[in-house]
Amino acid sequence: MSCKHSNISIFVPHIGCPNNCSFCNQKHITGFSKAPTTEMVENAVEIAKRSKHFNPKTTEIAFFGGSFTAINRNYMLDLLKTASKFVDEGIVSGIRISTRPDAIDDEILSLLKRYNVTAIELGAQTLNDKVLEMNNRNHSAADIFNASSLIKQYGFELGLQIMTGLYGDNDSSTIESAKKIIEIGPQTVRIYPTIVLKDTYLAALYADKIYSPQKLEEAVELASQLYQMFTENGIKVIRLGLHSIDENAFVAGPWHPAFSELCLSKIMLNKALAMIKKKGNYLIFVNKSDVSKMIGQKRENINYLKSLGFDCVVKVKNELSDLNIEIKENN
Repeated sequence: MSCKHSNISIFVPHIGCPNNCSFCNQKHITGFSKAPTTEMVENAVEIAKRSKHFNPKTTEIAFFGGSFTAINRNYMLDLLKTASKFVDEGIVSGIRISTRPDAIDDEILSLLKRYNVTAIELGAQTLNDKVLEMNNRNHSAADIFNASSLIKQYGFELGLQIMTGLYGDNDSSTIESAKKIIEIGPQTVRIYPTIVLKDTYLAALYADKIYSPQKLEEAVELASQLYQMFTENGIKVIRLGLHSIDENAFVAGPWHPAFSELCLSKIMLNKALAMIKKKGNYLIFVNKSDVSKMIGQKRENINYLKSLGFDCVVKVKNELSDLNIEIKENN
């Protein structure tokens, strides 16, 4: 059984971003507005070490939030030096950062390599140039391809982030972006639905009825489709939906605290629907970890199947891998 990867997350607010993307307000997404100090990094590691589940071999220090490689160079180096010593001492396995595609070049990558950075995530969001422009990203799809290629050449683990429901985007365009991400071939992907937050350009567009966010059901359907596209091509999806948001900052959009569970439950339902051909009673076998996903929140999946004439009972079969099902008639 493989050990679960974990991050010691350090949130670096908006200080590294050169512009305001339409959807972005890092304070409301992370709850952090102050720049972290080196002491905060050290304290975060000490707290993590006290966890009974702490495993140095599967734990990384992760600088998330703002564009890490675009922050003040001396400040970035201070954070890296502090984090790097924990890698050298074998307390963590590496360092993960997130940044913008246009904040990557040979000089930066050489520097990150020197300080034990192991994984770089790029906020791609979309690979449609028109949508990038409409959302004030101030970089092109070519920048995403070029940065991704460089990161892979230097031997870093590459992660890409994609968003659904962006201003000016649609489902078919998002699927095209996903196909291009598959072409790039990152090791990991995060899928985020677009949420309208206070104090953003998107909030103004929404107030003026220029932008309409996805409904929750639409976001779940599309994210589920993207999840299957990526996993079927050997790309690990490490996040579905935002970790958290400041509830007072929420304006509109498909926010749900269990967004990931909803998506995985949708995938299980679609698999069952594809396998059951006639009305009747059935046993659906799943891995123990997938029982709640197959049943659905408030038994939504089972009730929906029943409404179609499929009376189903979920049973455990641990030989099945994640999100896989077997079905047989229950006579």
